[in-house]
Amino acid sequence: MTEQTAHQKAEELTREQVANYLRQNPEFFVDQDELLRSLTLPHDSGRAISLVERQVHLFREQRDTLRRELVELVSIARQNDRLFEKSKRLLMQVIEARTLNDMASAIDDSIRGDFGLDAASVLLFTDADVAGASQGALHVVRPVEAHERLGSLLEGDRAVCGQFRESERAFLFPDREEPIASVALVPLRSDELVGVFAVGSCQPGYFDQSMGSLFLSYISDTLSRLLPPMVQRHTAAAPVTEIATETR
Repeated sequence: MTEQTAHQKAEELTREQVANYLRQNPEFFVDQDELLRSLTLPHDSGRAISLVERQVHLFREQRDTLRRELVELVSIARQNDRLFEKSKRLLMQVIEARTLNDMASAIDDSIRGDFGLDAASVLLFTDADVAGASQGALHVVRPVEAHERLGSLLEGDRAVCGQFRESERAFLFPDREEPIASVALVPLRSDELVGVFAVGSCQPGYFDQSMGSLFLSYISDTLSRLLPPMVQRHTAAAPVTEIATETR
């Protein structure tokens, strides 16, 4: 092979081929001390550094990145731990409540006190007369009206987060001097749709679709099981009525 041919062959090698070769042969530089000493890389400071210095720099960056990720994971774990404790306290108070008013007061106090949110609302859907209803966080509404005002928000079982329309926020949180700007809502379902549980913030954008809703769903699952029998005990005329599926 002539020198010219060898030069042409070398020029045909691509950066990707060289990189793939080094990946497949990570010990290539073990016996290449002279080559290692001759290799230099540009640095942010403007001076040239050796390959070994570059590796050390990359390892340090990787270490710092992993350290930041670990700190973030620990912070998230602590936050989830606090949310779990707050949720547990709330659910214990809800379970021990003797009346709908006691339950509504426990929810309102916990959401605004423990969780630091601006409002909580439990809407019960029934055509029957419920004794002592519509106090504090508890509101009794007709199923037809609920479907007309909330529409697609009642579909599905998962939490829906966002700013919602002004009419929807007013329906969920009536008689407020300071309007709610951001809402997280979960339909309450037993054998049927019995209502909704909603929490609100006066801060726009506080709740968005990217937020996790594990603890909100956890609370709503418990309410879905506790509310129907309690409503029946407080119903003067008839139990919670079955809601017919309506088309928007």
